[in-house]
Amino acid sequence: MARPTMAQDIERRIKELILDRALGPGDPLPTEPELMELFAAGRVSVREALKALQAMNVVEIRRGFGTFVGSLSLTPFAEGLAFRAVVRHGRGEPGLLELMKVREALETGLVGAVSAGIPAEDLAVLRSLVATMEAEAARDGRVARATDRAFHLALYASLDNHLLSEVLDAFWAAMDRVRASTEDGHQDPVTTCRQHHAIVAAVAAGDGARAASAMRAHFDGIRSRLEGHPSGGGYGVTVTDRLPDACLPSAL
Repeated sequence: MARPTMAQDIERRIKELILDRALGPGDPLPTEPELMELFAAGRVSVREALKALQAMNVVEIRRGFGTFVGSLSLTPFAEGLAFRAVVRHGRGEPGLLELMKVREALETGLVGAVSAGIPAEDLAVLRSLVATMEAEAARDGRVARATDRAFHLALYASLDNHLLSEVLDAFWAAMDRVRASTEDGHQDPVTTCRQHHAIVAAVAAGDGARAASAMRAHFDGIRSRLEGHPSGGGYGVTVTDRLPDACLPSAL
């Protein structure tokens, strides 16, 4: 196993410094000369470490003002997931399908907890988003990715878990990046509306098992499409021919 470089060791020690001092996003860090003195390191190694940490949103370097604790967002994580999936897709491997399966495991496992006691205001948001999906399906022949993404993020708002929201959004961002690279824009708006209706109905009824089943059915359709089965992808769907009453804007 290769020994860490001086810069990598400084990265580790800066992270430890942030933890030891209980610093948070936006808090100032020691200046570059102070870090050099603190770690008995040269300027090049300190700068290399800071640049690496900046790329991970651990630190933020503000020219003329100093160095601060960064946002600690998961954006680099999402970008790494997306890049890995795009590379694997280019090699004929199931990169997007793997992303979807991880998302499915998270959401199917959590929707039962949501069903145990979702606030009325959160339920109203979900119903409003489904109504928006219906309007988009009727008007545009497709459901906007942004609306679908907003639904899945809103679904878990009542759990009040900021990290969970960031992780789920990171998976969405990664999947969107892969879709853009692979030109994967196919969807069946009829199925999308129906599946989201089923999820909301189960959650509103407080039926965790039914909600998990509805979520699995939702991902079954996505998986079927990604694996190349026509039944899951909406290929050749004519919305005006197949749009049922349950997917019209007046349905909710």
